[in-house]
Parts: sequence; C-alpha cells; structure tokens
Amino acid sequence: MFGSLRDARAKARIAARLDRIADGNLGDVKPVGGGVSDLRIDYGPGYRVYFMQRGAVLVVVLAGGDRRTQRIDIKTAQRIADEWERGS
Repeated sequence: MFGSLRDARAKARIAARLDRIADGNLGDVKPVGGGVSDLRIDYGPGYRVYFMQRGAVLVVVLAGGDRRTQRIDIKTAQRIADEWERGS
C-alpha cells in the first residue's frame, strides 16, 4: 500500500488518516481538479494522498507522494480517475 515509503512513522500517520476517512472525517482536503482531491498529511516533507469520492461512502485512493512530487502525482491521480470513470 505504501510503495517505497520507508518512514514507519509516516506510514502510521497516513494509515491513521485513511482510517479517519473511513469513519467519515475527511479533514484537511482541497480539490485539485478532474474530480480529484488532495488529502494533506502534516508530517515530514508534506505527504499527500490523492483521491476521488463517489457518493457519500466510496472513496478511491488514486496516488500519493509529497510536495516535491506533487505536480506529477496530481497528473497521475487525474489520469487514473479518468480511466476509472470510463471503466478502463
């Protein structure tokens, strides 16, 4: 789930944040376009999780990264969201 992320504390914080989302508490998010939103994790280099929400319940996690890779991560998340919407 965390790919190449090696920081155990960062993994724990991100996992806890995803658990809060599952409980309906989105917290610090902002739309970035294309139906994708940015979930900001206030830890380390500024981790981000990109997701789309469909209805009141379903949240699809699309990509993640930090501020350094933000531009590329957003484009990746938007591409995945578009493919998902088209049923690819």
